[in-house]
Amino acid sequence: MVKLIDKQSHIYPILIGLMGSGKTSIGKLLSKELGVPFVDLDHYIVDKAGKTIPEIFAEQGEEGFREIEREALREVIGKPVVLSTGGGAVMREENRVLLEAHAPVIWLKSSLEFLAGRIDGDPNRPMIAGRDTLKTLQELAEIRYPYYTQCADYILHRGKMNKAASLQAVLEYLRQWQHEHAYD
Repeated sequence: MVKLIDKQSHIYPILIGLMGSGKTSIGKLLSKELGVPFVDLDHYIVDKAGKTIPEIFAEQGEEGFREIEREALREVIGKPVVLSTGGGAVMREENRVLLEAHAPVIWLKSSLEFLAGRIDGDPNRPMIAGRDTLKTLQELAEIRYPYYTQCADYILHRGKMNKAASLQAVLEYLRQWQHEHAYD
């Protein structure tokens, strides 16, 4: 376990990024290192709604899902957890305001080609269902990247980094962030 300055530091990182960027896998590792629970906002929504995300999309559309997501984010943000948002959580201005107010926000960024290879054919991702995965990711990136940039305190360009290297890069950033915010 990485020892940060102290347990009273209240460092509860929020991970953002496109689907497949590693928010869940790195978030779980990060929560173990920091000694706080991990919350995947999409899983939180599924548990609360009692339906899968594809079922929510089918019944309520993307707008209905985004409303549920907004409520879930308001319930979870600021709690002592490592939080992984859904890739589209940045789409609503209210969510962006919440994210910006609860630093540190870390954008896990990978090439679109890499992401497409990871998620192609995943039935639990309604935004790509029945569509060309790479083209869809390009469209989503065009819309979401400015919002990720707006919200992110740190951008981790993963490239070919494995999970362990990504985790170490995030932990190094958090040590730096904690040092800079020690007296906030």
